[in-house]
Amino acid sequence: MMLAALIKTEAARLGFDLAGVAPAVTPAGINNFLDWLDSGYAGGMEYMARRKAAYQHPQFVLAGAKSVVMLAANYHRRDEPNSSPEPALSGRVSRYARGDVDYHDLLRGRLRALARFVNGLCPGGRTRGVVDTAPLLERDFARLAGLGWFGKNTMLLNTRLGSWFFLAALLLDVELDYDPPHATAHCGTCTRCLDLCPTQAFVEPYVLDARKCISYLTIEHREPIPPELREPMGQWLFGCDVCQDVCPWNTKVPVSGDPAFLPRPDLTPVDAAELLSLDDTRFRARFQHSPLARPGRAGLLRNAAIVLGNSGDRGAVGPLVHALDDAEPLIRGAAAWALGRLGGETAITALESRLRRENDAAVQAEIVSGIDYTRAGAMVAGNASQPTHEPTC
Repeated sequence: MMLAALIKTEAARLGFDLAGVAPAVTPAGINNFLDWLDSGYAGGMEYMARRKAAYQHPQFVLAGAKSVVMLAANYHRRDEPNSSPEPALSGRVSRYARGDVDYHDLLRGRLRALARFVNGLCPGGRTRGVVDTAPLLERDFARLAGLGWFGKNTMLLNTRLGSWFFLAALLLDVELDYDPPHATAHCGTCTRCLDLCPTQAFVEPYVLDARKCISYLTIEHREPIPPELREPMGQWLFGCDVCQDVCPWNTKVPVSGDPAFLPRPDLTPVDAAELLSLDDTRFRARFQHSPLARPGRAGLLRNAAIVLGNSGDRGAVGPLVHALDDAEPLIRGAAAWALGRLGGETAITALESRLRRENDAAVQAEIVSGIDYTRAGAMVAGNASQPTHEPTC
Protein backbone atom coordinates (compact mmCIF):
# COMPACT_ATOMS: atom_id res chain seq x y z
CA MET A 1 0.00 0.00 0.00
CA MET A 2 2.80 2.41 0.87
CA LEU A 3 4.68 1.62 -2.35
CA ALA A 4 1.62 2.46 -4.49
CA ALA A 5 1.15 5.74 -2.60
CA LEU A 6 4.81 6.68 -3.08
CA ILE A 7 4.58 5.96 -6.81
CA LYS A 8 1.47 8.14 -7.15
CA THR A 9 3.13 10.99 -5.29
CA GLU A 10 6.19 10.83 -7.51
CA ALA A 11 3.99 10.64 -10.62
CA ALA A 12 2.27 13.87 -9.58
CA ARG A 13 5.64 15.53 -9.01
CA LEU A 14 6.72 14.50 -12.51
CA GLY A 15 3.68 16.18 -14.08
CA PHE A 16 0.97 13.50 -14.24
CA ASP A 17 -2.50 14.69 -13.21
CA LEU A 18 -4.06 11.30 -12.49
CA ALA A 19 -2.63 8.00 -11.28
CA GLY A 20 -4.20 4.66 -10.46
CA VAL A 21 -3.02 1.08 -10.11
CA ALA A 22 -4.58 -1.98 -11.75
CA PRO A 23 -3.64 -5.65 -11.65
CA ALA A 24 -1.94 -7.06 -14.75
CA VAL A 25 -4.75 -9.28 -16.00
CA THR A 26 -6.50 -10.07 -19.26
CA PRO A 27 -8.35 -6.82 -20.09
CA ALA A 28 -12.14 -6.96 -19.82
CA GLY A 29 -12.59 -5.47 -23.27
CA ILE A 30 -10.35 -7.91 -25.16
CA ASN A 31 -13.23 -9.65 -26.96
CA ASN A 32 -14.74 -6.34 -28.04
CA PHE A 33 -11.33 -5.31 -29.35
CA LEU A 34 -10.89 -8.54 -31.31
CA ASP A 35 -14.40 -8.19 -32.78
CA TRP A 36 -13.52 -4.61 -33.78
CA LEU A 37 -10.41 -5.82 -35.58
CA ASP A 38 -12.32 -8.62 -37.31
CA SER A 39 -14.87 -6.06 -38.55
CA GLY A 40 -12.13 -4.17 -40.37
CA TYR A 41 -12.65 -0.98 -38.40
CA ALA A 42 -8.91 -0.54 -37.83
CA GLY A 43 -8.47 0.36 -41.50
CA GLY A 44 -4.83 0.45 -42.53
CA MET A 45 -3.50 0.01 -38.99
CA GLU A 46 -2.48 -3.58 -39.74
CA TYR A 47 0.02 -3.62 -36.90
CA MET A 48 -2.87 -4.10 -34.49
CA ALA A 49 -3.99 -7.32 -36.17
CA ARG A 50 -0.40 -8.56 -36.42
CA ARG A 51 -0.04 -8.20 -32.65
CA LYS A 52 -3.56 -9.09 -31.57
CA ALA A 53 -2.42 -12.08 -29.52
CA ALA A 54 -0.18 -9.80 -27.47
CA TYR A 55 -3.15 -7.69 -26.36
CA GLN A 56 -4.46 -10.67 -24.40
CA HIS A 57 -2.30 -9.98 -21.33
CA PRO A 58 0.30 -7.42 -20.15
CA GLN A 59 2.81 -10.25 -19.74
CA PHE A 60 3.37 -10.02 -23.50
CA VAL A 61 4.56 -6.44 -22.97
CA LEU A 62 6.56 -7.16 -19.80
CA ALA A 63 7.27 -10.75 -18.84
CA GLY A 64 6.08 -11.41 -15.32
CA ALA A 65 4.01 -8.23 -15.12
CA LYS A 66 1.88 -8.05 -12.00
CA SER A 67 0.80 -4.39 -11.82
CA VAL A 68 -0.09 -1.63 -14.27
CA VAL A 69 0.26 1.95 -13.05
CA MET A 70 -2.03 4.06 -15.25
CA LEU A 71 -1.26 7.74 -15.59
CA ALA A 72 -2.93 10.73 -17.23
CA ALA A 73 -1.59 14.13 -18.23
CA ASN A 74 -3.99 17.02 -18.87
CA TYR A 75 -3.24 18.82 -22.16
CA HIS A 76 -6.35 20.99 -22.35
CA ARG A 77 -5.95 24.46 -23.86
CA ARG A 78 -8.86 26.72 -24.69
CA ASP A 79 -9.32 28.05 -28.21
CA GLU A 80 -8.39 31.65 -27.51
CA PRO A 81 -8.48 34.40 -30.16
CA ASN A 82 -5.12 34.87 -31.86
CA SER A 83 -3.60 38.32 -31.49
CA SER A 84 -2.75 38.36 -35.20
CA PRO A 85 -5.27 37.93 -38.02
CA GLU A 86 -5.89 34.36 -39.06
CA PRO A 87 -4.75 33.48 -42.57
CA ALA A 88 -7.66 33.32 -44.98
CA LEU A 89 -6.74 29.80 -46.04
CA SER A 90 -6.23 28.15 -42.68
CA GLY A 91 -6.34 24.57 -41.45
CA ARG A 92 -7.22 23.35 -37.98
CA VAL A 93 -4.99 21.18 -35.82
CA SER A 94 -6.25 19.02 -32.98
CA ARG A 95 -5.49 20.53 -29.56
CA TYR A 96 -3.15 17.73 -28.54
CA ALA A 97 -0.78 18.43 -31.45
CA ARG A 98 -0.44 22.22 -31.24
CA GLY A 99 2.61 22.26 -28.99
CA ASP A 100 6.29 22.16 -29.83
CA VAL A 101 6.84 18.64 -28.56
CA ASP A 102 5.50 15.19 -29.44
CA TYR A 103 3.62 13.92 -26.39
CA HIS A 104 5.10 10.45 -26.91
CA ASP A 105 8.59 11.82 -26.30
CA LEU A 106 7.49 13.96 -23.38
CA LEU A 107 5.63 11.20 -21.53
CA ARG A 108 8.31 8.60 -22.22
CA GLY A 109 10.80 10.86 -20.49
CA ARG A 110 8.54 11.13 -17.46
CA LEU A 111 7.95 7.38 -17.45
CA ARG A 112 11.69 6.74 -17.46
CA ALA A 113 12.06 9.03 -14.47
CA LEU A 114 9.22 7.24 -12.67
CA ALA A 115 10.78 3.86 -13.50
CA ARG A 116 14.08 4.97 -11.96
CA PHE A 117 12.20 6.00 -8.84
CA VAL A 118 10.47 2.60 -8.62
CA ASN A 119 13.72 0.75 -9.22
CA GLY A 120 15.27 2.66 -6.37
CA LEU A 121 12.49 1.45 -4.08
CA CYS A 122 12.49 -2.10 -5.47
CA PRO A 123 16.04 -3.04 -6.49
CA GLY A 124 15.98 -5.85 -9.00
CA GLY A 125 12.38 -5.15 -10.02
CA ARG A 126 11.56 -4.81 -13.71
CA THR A 127 9.49 -2.08 -15.34
CA ARG A 128 8.38 -0.96 -18.79
CA GLY A 129 6.80 2.34 -19.78
CA VAL A 130 4.14 2.46 -22.50
CA VAL A 131 2.76 5.42 -24.46
CA ASP A 132 0.52 4.17 -27.30
CA THR A 133 3.12 2.02 -29.03
CA ALA A 134 2.92 -1.34 -27.21
CA PRO A 135 0.08 -3.89 -27.53
CA LEU A 136 -1.69 -2.76 -24.37
CA LEU A 137 -5.35 -1.73 -24.08
CA GLU A 138 -4.57 1.40 -22.07
CA ARG A 139 -8.19 2.54 -21.74
CA ASP A 140 -9.23 -0.81 -20.26
CA PHE A 141 -6.50 -0.64 -17.64
CA ALA A 142 -7.25 3.03 -16.95
CA ARG A 143 -10.86 2.13 -16.17
CA LEU A 144 -9.67 -0.83 -14.08
CA ALA A 145 -7.38 1.58 -12.21
CA GLY A 146 -10.32 3.88 -11.43
CA LEU A 147 -9.41 6.78 -13.74
CA GLY A 148 -12.70 6.99 -15.62
CA TRP A 149 -15.33 5.40 -17.85
CA PHE A 150 -15.72 4.86 -21.58
CA GLY A 151 -17.64 7.58 -23.38
CA LYS A 152 -19.86 6.78 -26.34
CA ASN A 153 -17.12 8.25 -28.56
CA THR A 154 -14.86 5.45 -27.22
CA MET A 155 -12.64 7.88 -25.29
CA LEU A 156 -11.94 7.59 -21.58
CA LEU A 157 -13.80 10.23 -19.57
CA ASN A 158 -12.93 11.55 -16.13
CA THR A 159 -15.24 13.71 -14.05
CA ARG A 160 -12.54 16.37 -13.56
CA LEU A 161 -10.51 16.23 -16.77
CA GLY A 162 -13.17 15.15 -19.25
CA SER A 163 -11.24 13.52 -22.11
CA TRP A 164 -8.55 16.17 -22.55
CA PHE A 165 -5.68 14.01 -21.34
CA PHE A 166 -3.00 11.64 -22.56
CA LEU A 167 -2.69 8.14 -21.11
CA ALA A 168 0.56 6.44 -20.19
CA ALA A 169 1.30 3.19 -18.38
CA LEU A 170 4.13 1.81 -16.27
CA LEU A 171 4.18 -1.99 -16.02
CA LEU A 172 5.86 -3.59 -12.99
CA ASP A 173 6.69 -7.15 -11.98
CA VAL A 174 5.81 -6.17 -8.40
CA GLU A 175 2.42 -6.54 -6.71
CA LEU A 176 0.94 -3.26 -5.51
CA ASP A 177 -2.19 -2.20 -3.71
CA TYR A 178 -4.78 -1.92 -6.48
CA ASP A 179 -7.37 0.82 -6.84
CA PRO A 180 -11.06 -0.05 -7.25
CA PRO A 181 -12.20 0.03 -10.87
CA HIS A 182 -14.44 2.81 -12.14
CA ALA A 183 -17.73 0.94 -12.10
CA THR A 184 -20.17 3.62 -13.32
CA ALA A 185 -20.71 5.61 -16.53
CA HIS A 186 -21.99 9.16 -16.68
CA CYS A 187 -23.00 9.82 -20.29
CA GLY A 188 -26.69 9.12 -19.71
CA THR A 189 -28.82 9.60 -22.81
CA CYS A 190 -26.45 12.15 -24.38
CA THR A 191 -25.42 11.34 -27.97
CA ARG A 192 -23.87 14.66 -29.04
CA CYS A 193 -20.53 13.06 -29.90
CA LEU A 194 -22.24 10.55 -32.17
CA ASP A 195 -24.71 12.92 -33.79
CA LEU A 196 -22.23 15.69 -34.60
CA CYS A 197 -19.37 13.63 -36.00
CA PRO A 198 -18.74 15.23 -39.44
CA THR A 199 -18.15 11.89 -41.17
CA GLN A 200 -20.58 9.80 -39.11
CA ALA A 201 -17.72 7.54 -38.08
CA PHE A 202 -19.53 5.87 -35.18
CA VAL A 203 -21.21 2.61 -36.12
CA GLU A 204 -23.06 2.69 -32.81
CA PRO A 205 -22.32 3.97 -29.30
CA TYR A 206 -18.84 2.82 -28.20
CA VAL A 207 -17.90 1.57 -31.70
CA LEU A 208 -15.75 3.72 -33.99
CA ASP A 209 -15.08 2.88 -37.62
CA ALA A 210 -11.58 4.38 -37.88
CA ARG A 211 -11.81 4.30 -41.67
CA LYS A 212 -14.25 7.22 -41.48
CA CYS A 213 -12.62 9.10 -38.59
CA ILE A 214 -11.00 12.40 -39.57
CA SER A 215 -8.18 11.82 -37.10
CA TYR A 216 -7.37 8.49 -38.71
CA LEU A 217 -7.72 9.86 -42.23
CA THR A 218 -5.44 12.84 -41.67
CA ILE A 219 -2.78 11.04 -39.60
CA GLU A 220 -2.67 7.28 -40.12
CA HIS A 221 -4.11 6.85 -43.61
CA ARG A 222 -1.37 6.73 -46.23
CA GLU A 223 -3.51 6.63 -49.38
CA PRO A 224 -5.81 9.16 -51.06
CA ILE A 225 -8.67 10.07 -48.76
CA PRO A 226 -11.95 8.60 -50.05
CA PRO A 227 -13.71 11.29 -52.12
CA GLU A 228 -16.97 11.07 -50.15
CA LEU A 229 -15.11 11.96 -46.92
CA ARG A 230 -13.16 14.96 -48.21
CA GLU A 231 -15.84 17.63 -47.94
CA PRO A 232 -16.92 16.48 -44.43
CA MET A 233 -13.29 17.02 -43.33
CA GLY A 234 -13.90 20.75 -43.60
CA GLN A 235 -10.84 22.66 -42.40
CA TRP A 236 -9.33 19.84 -40.31
CA LEU A 237 -5.69 19.56 -41.36
CA PHE A 238 -4.47 17.22 -38.63
CA GLY A 239 -6.74 15.31 -36.30
CA CYS A 240 -10.23 16.32 -35.20
CA ASP A 241 -11.69 17.48 -31.87
CA VAL A 242 -15.39 17.58 -32.69
CA CYS A 243 -16.50 14.64 -30.53
CA GLN A 244 -14.55 16.14 -27.62
CA ASP A 245 -15.59 19.74 -28.21
CA VAL A 246 -19.28 18.86 -28.01
CA CYS A 247 -19.00 16.63 -24.92
CA PRO A 248 -20.63 18.24 -21.86
CA TRP A 249 -17.94 16.72 -19.61
CA ASN A 250 -15.32 18.78 -21.43
CA THR A 251 -16.85 22.21 -20.85
CA LYS A 252 -15.26 22.90 -17.45
CA VAL A 253 -11.93 21.10 -17.72
CA PRO A 254 -9.10 23.16 -16.19
CA VAL A 255 -6.48 24.52 -18.56
CA SER A 256 -3.23 22.60 -18.35
CA GLY A 257 -0.47 24.48 -16.57
CA ASP A 258 2.19 22.40 -18.31
CA PRO A 259 4.32 24.68 -20.51
CA ALA A 260 5.07 21.72 -22.79
CA PHE A 261 1.51 21.95 -24.10
CA LEU A 262 1.57 25.65 -24.96
CA PRO A 263 0.41 26.00 -28.58
CA ARG A 264 2.77 27.17 -31.28
CA PRO A 265 1.57 30.36 -33.00
CA ASP A 266 2.03 28.79 -36.44
CA LEU A 267 -0.28 25.89 -35.51
CA THR A 268 -3.23 27.93 -34.22
CA PRO A 269 -4.28 27.83 -37.00
CA VAL A 270 -2.02 26.74 -39.88
CA ASP A 271 -1.67 28.57 -43.19
CA ALA A 272 -2.60 25.63 -45.44
CA ALA A 273 -1.57 27.45 -48.63
CA GLU A 274 1.91 28.11 -47.25
CA LEU A 275 2.31 24.41 -46.38
CA LEU A 276 2.14 23.51 -50.06
CA SER A 277 5.43 25.36 -50.63
CA LEU A 278 7.40 23.18 -48.20
CA ASP A 279 10.01 20.85 -49.66
CA ASP A 280 11.33 17.84 -47.72
CA THR A 281 14.09 19.79 -45.99
CA ARG A 282 11.83 22.62 -44.83
CA PHE A 283 9.14 20.17 -43.77
CA ARG A 284 11.54 18.24 -41.54
CA ALA A 285 13.00 21.41 -40.06
CA ARG A 286 9.57 22.74 -39.17
CA PHE A 287 7.89 19.60 -37.86
CA GLN A 288 10.65 17.21 -36.76
CA HIS A 289 9.64 17.50 -33.07
CA SER A 290 5.91 17.92 -33.71
CA PRO A 291 3.16 15.28 -33.99
CA LEU A 292 2.47 16.79 -37.43
CA ALA A 293 5.51 14.90 -38.70
CA ARG A 294 3.64 11.58 -38.38
CA PRO A 295 1.74 11.60 -41.70
CA GLY A 296 4.92 12.73 -43.44
CA ARG A 297 5.20 15.53 -45.93
CA ALA A 298 3.01 13.76 -48.49
CA GLY A 299 0.21 13.09 -46.01
CA LEU A 300 0.17 16.55 -44.46
CA LEU A 301 0.28 18.36 -47.81
CA ARG A 302 -2.47 16.06 -49.10
CA ASN A 303 -4.54 17.24 -46.14
CA ALA A 304 -3.64 20.88 -46.82
CA ALA A 305 -4.84 20.59 -50.41
CA ILE A 306 -8.19 19.19 -49.25
CA VAL A 307 -8.56 21.99 -46.70
CA LEU A 308 -7.99 24.52 -49.49
CA GLY A 309 -10.48 22.78 -51.73
CA ASN A 310 -13.06 23.01 -48.94
CA SER A 311 -12.33 26.69 -48.31
CA GLY A 312 -14.23 27.93 -51.36
CA ASP A 313 -11.58 30.65 -51.72
CA ARG A 314 -10.05 30.96 -55.17
CA GLY A 315 -7.06 32.64 -53.57
CA ALA A 316 -5.88 29.05 -53.08
CA VAL A 317 -5.76 28.30 -56.80
CA GLY A 318 -2.15 29.53 -57.21
CA PRO A 319 -0.64 27.30 -54.49
CA LEU A 320 -2.71 24.36 -55.71
CA VAL A 321 -1.54 24.83 -59.30
CA HIS A 322 2.03 24.75 -57.98
CA ALA A 323 1.22 21.51 -56.09
CA LEU A 324 0.09 19.87 -59.34
CA ASP A 325 3.78 19.53 -60.21
CA ASP A 326 4.83 18.01 -56.87
CA ALA A 327 6.90 14.84 -57.02
CA GLU A 328 4.40 13.04 -54.78
CA PRO A 329 1.35 11.57 -56.58
CA LEU A 330 -0.60 11.76 -53.30
CA ILE A 331 -0.20 15.55 -53.27
CA ARG A 332 -0.88 15.98 -56.98
CA GLY A 333 -4.11 14.01 -56.73
CA ALA A 334 -5.40 16.01 -53.76
CA ALA A 335 -4.47 19.28 -55.49
CA ALA A 336 -6.39 18.20 -58.59
CA TRP A 337 -9.47 17.46 -56.50
CA ALA A 338 -9.20 20.82 -54.74
CA LEU A 339 -8.81 22.75 -58.00
CA GLY A 340 -11.89 21.01 -59.33
CA ARG A 341 -13.86 22.18 -56.30
CA LEU A 342 -12.66 25.79 -56.59
CA GLY A 343 -13.14 25.97 -60.34
CA GLY A 344 -12.46 28.88 -62.67
CA GLU A 345 -10.54 29.21 -65.92
CA THR A 346 -7.10 29.16 -64.27
CA ALA A 347 -7.93 25.91 -62.48
CA ILE A 348 -9.26 24.23 -65.63
CA THR A 349 -6.30 25.34 -67.72
CA ALA A 350 -3.84 24.01 -65.13
CA LEU A 351 -5.68 20.70 -64.84
CA GLU A 352 -5.79 20.19 -68.59
CA SER A 353 -2.11 21.04 -68.88
CA ARG A 354 -1.17 18.60 -66.12
CA LEU A 355 -3.34 15.86 -67.62
CA ARG A 356 -1.26 15.92 -70.80
CA ARG A 357 1.89 15.28 -68.75
CA GLU A 358 0.61 13.06 -65.94
CA ASN A 359 1.73 9.41 -65.97
CA ASP A 360 0.13 8.19 -62.73
CA ALA A 361 -3.24 6.55 -63.39
CA ALA A 362 -4.75 7.50 -60.02
CA VAL A 363 -3.76 11.14 -60.45
CA GLN A 364 -5.07 11.12 -64.01
CA ALA A 365 -8.43 9.99 -62.67
CA GLU A 366 -8.42 12.78 -60.07
CA ILE A 367 -7.65 15.37 -62.75
CA VAL A 368 -10.42 14.14 -65.06
CA SER A 369 -12.85 14.13 -62.15
CA GLY A 370 -11.79 17.66 -61.20
CA ILE A 371 -12.26 18.95 -64.76
CA ASP A 372 -15.66 17.31 -65.05
CA TYR A 373 -16.77 18.71 -61.69
CA THR A 374 -15.69 22.23 -62.62
CA ARG A 375 -17.33 22.14 -66.04
CA ALA A 376 -20.56 20.75 -64.61
CA GLY A 377 -20.63 23.54 -62.04
CA ALA A 378 -19.95 26.16 -64.70
CA MET A 379 -22.75 24.76 -66.86
CA VAL A 380 -25.24 24.88 -64.01
CA ALA A 381 -24.21 28.44 -63.17
CA GLY A 382 -24.48 29.47 -66.81
CA ASN A 383 -27.95 28.01 -67.18
CA ALA A 384 -29.09 29.70 -63.99
CA SER A 385 -27.95 33.08 -65.28
CA GLN A 386 -29.95 32.81 -68.54
CA PRO A 387 -33.29 34.68 -68.52
CA THR A 388 -36.39 32.61 -69.12
CA HIS A 389 -39.17 33.74 -71.46
CA GLU A 390 -42.76 32.72 -71.49
CA PRO A 391 -43.94 31.48 -74.93
CA THR A 392 -46.09 33.97 -76.84
CA CYS A 393 -48.97 33.28 -79.21
